[in-house]
Amino acid sequence: MLMTAGTVVRMRAARCWEEGSHSENSSMSQCAYPEDAGYLKCDMDDASETHEESLGEEAFDTVNSSIVSGESVRFFVHVNLQVQPSQAAESELPDGCGLLHTSRKYLKLKNFEEEIRAHRDLDGFLDRASIILNETATSLDDVLRAMLLRLVHKPDNTESDCNLDLLMAVLFTDAGTPMEGKAVHLLSDTIQGVTATVTGVQYQQSWLCIICTSKSLLKRHVCISRLVRPQNWGENCCEVRFVILVLAPPKMKSTKTATEVGRTFATMFLDITFRQKLLKTRTEEEFKEALVHQRQLLTMMDQGLTPSLKHYSISSICIPKSHQPLQQKDFFPVGKGIREDFARRFPVYPLDFTDGIIGKNKAVGKFITTTLFLYFACLLPTIAFGSLNDEITYGAIVIRGICDDYDLDFNTFYAWTGLWNSFFLTLYALFNFSLIMSLFKRSTEEIIALFISMTFVLDAVKGIVKIFQKYYGTSHGNHNADHISVLSLLGLGTSLNTSFHTALNTSLLANPPELTSVSSRSAEHSSRETAVLSLLIMLGTLWLSYTLYQFKKSPYLHPYMREILSDCALPISVLTFSIISSYGFQEINMSKFRYNPSERLFKIAEMQSLSLGAIGSAMGLGFLLSMLFFIEQNLVAALANAPENRLVKGTAYHWDLLLIAIINTGLSLFGMPWIHAAYPHSPLHVRALAVVEERVENGHIYETIVNVWETRLTTLGASILVGFSLLLLPLPLQWIPKPVLYGLFLYIALTSIDANQLFERMALLLKDQASYPPTHYIRRVPQRKIHYFTGLQVLQLLLLCAFGMSPLPYMKMIFPLIMMAMIPIRYKLLPRIIEAKYLDAMDAEH
Repeated sequence: MLMTAGTVVRMRAARCWEEGSHSENSSMSQCAYPEDAGYLKCDMDDASETHEESLGEEAFDTVNSSIVSGESVRFFVHVNLQVQPSQAAESELPDGCGLLHTSRKYLKLKNFEEEIRAHRDLDGFLDRASIILNETATSLDDVLRAMLLRLVHKPDNTESDCNLDLLMAVLFTDAGTPMEGKAVHLLSDTIQGVTATVTGVQYQQSWLCIICTSKSLLKRHVCISRLVRPQNWGENCCEVRFVILVLAPPKMKSTKTATEVGRTFATMFLDITFRQKLLKTRTEEEFKEALVHQRQLLTMMDQGLTPSLKHYSISSICIPKSHQPLQQKDFFPVGKGIREDFARRFPVYPLDFTDGIIGKNKAVGKFITTTLFLYFACLLPTIAFGSLNDEITYGAIVIRGICDDYDLDFNTFYAWTGLWNSFFLTLYALFNFSLIMSLFKRSTEEIIALFISMTFVLDAVKGIVKIFQKYYGTSHGNHNADHISVLSLLGLGTSLNTSFHTALNTSLLANPPELTSVSSRSAEHSSRETAVLSLLIMLGTLWLSYTLYQFKKSPYLHPYMREILSDCALPISVLTFSIISSYGFQEINMSKFRYNPSERLFKIAEMQSLSLGAIGSAMGLGFLLSMLFFIEQNLVAALANAPENRLVKGTAYHWDLLLIAIINTGLSLFGMPWIHAAYPHSPLHVRALAVVEERVENGHIYETIVNVWETRLTTLGASILVGFSLLLLPLPLQWIPKPVLYGLFLYIALTSIDANQLFERMALLLKDQASYPPTHYIRRVPQRKIHYFTGLQVLQLLLLCAFGMSPLPYMKMIFPLIMMAMIPIRYKLLPRIIEAKYLDAMDAEH
């Protein structure tokens, strides 16, 4: 992957060359760079004589080993673009002075083991080889012109409209200059090998890679020229024997650009032994054989199979970590994981309350906005899920349905189910079962995450369909029949909600709320205005919230204000459209959630009222729920602690699981909804506390997290606000119409897929190849394999949807088993279809 390790940009006045000296030294200045261009340089005079004696024709090549200087080796890309002054300015500037823009950046060495394009670049060159041996020209212009003529006159050349003079002009900075004879004649874009030392940067001067893009080209071309004698073309190009010319169209896939092709050949020419071998070749076939042999050496080196090259390591090479298979001893002694988590987290526990509050770097404003975001993100979905389940299931849930089928007391059966659930979670924590989550690869986690995002969208669709069915019908008499038929058609019958946290966070009432009375139903009239306005309110909430969320990327207002608006996107959009709906359209009856204050919040279940058979049934259901809790708790924790989030205080998977079991024990006894980590709330919470920067790579803008404020104050504050929200029932919370809550669902779903790699790869199917981002899997995996893998992930996603969104409640009960089946599918089935190295590359973090 091409990474910018250092970038220096300077804008300076070009030297006003005297006419005599310019003509006399034109050939030497063609490759020279201004002395004050703004990057480290090394005076080569002292070292040149010594290297000339020791290396002969490789003089001035500032290396002394077969592979150059280990990790200090990098490439420089020189980009020199002359900014032409206006005609009025030219008349005022003496001797044709102008401006020269110089930009330099590091390039990482090509990894021939992981980056598949390295081999394809070389194979493409070998098939249409353009090699010039024993070039007798001495000036850079003549050498480049000869190379272009070789490319143009090839028998298989398809560039019919190729203009030789135009290509020559594009290679240099003086293209189109009006200053005849006084232009700064420098190469526009080059790659050279460098070695960083304590005294500065030393250039490899025996080879030069020149890259160029032109709209007149239809495909990429590479030509290599070996000069008869070393040529002195100015500073840092004093002993050139090899010239590599790379031409490409400007609109190419990110892995096929001129820079990427140049990086392939520059990596090969970095080895001095390889260059000396090329000097001894007599025919083009021998030259090609040397290239193939060098490719094999580089591939073996990247695989770590060449002992003599073991000290030559590049920081850009990402070697997949070998995961040792889990063994029985990993789960013992009992409680080992909890003790390690506690020892890891306890020393930094006080910092969870003081970071950002005490000290120089304070983030009080960030904490306040994040607390408000988390409060609305937790409160409103809870209301929406409870309201949606209440309508779809007529106040009942799956456990209630089971109790009705077998004439069981709901509160007691619910309590026993929760207690068994907590019991199994405690066993999972004590016996370190969270280690099993290491078997879940990134691709599996993203399948489950995308499934949860889809359930948010489905819940919003279910809600708006119900509103349309209720208010958009032609007659009120057949409303119930139409309602039932549509719900049956969409698979929205009585069942658990399709989302994990829908089923777990929905308020589980001790008794089913009474259905709306006939008199209240008759008061509702069929109104198309209500249905249309509901749709507009839902889409408006989505539009405003997502627009404000993206507002931090806009150029308007102060950056601090943009960040506040982005963090408060959710509460602002909810309050705005609640006011618009409640006061702007008072004459239109909007659908609002129902509140039943008759239920007691704290009522202990009568545990002795169930038979042993019923308790055993509760154990089976509790075991299935414990698997669901276990998977989502650890999955969400893994997504929140992903390496790209740069969290530094450590994880506590086993300890968190034990706390969930303890808390849910008390909640079960009082008939309250169970809790666990929720997606996408937890990753979005981390994102809200993050300091994010935008960076550009190959024309693609991407965001990277610099650091995250790891604090407990935001979750504590949001939980306190949720508790006080009981005082806001029924008003003013009932002023929030249901379409606003459905718009909230869509917003959460949309923001949760931003960094989902599966969704990104699905989008590749609709993109032009030139628009592909320079991600790690694009570089390391063939495009066809990427699409195969994406298709297989989509099939797994459909399998989850078939069980998780099924209208049959008993199919939902085995949904956790389907999730666990993702592990053998990834480890046993997929490697039979796609090579393991490609699977590991797509599962890698970067």
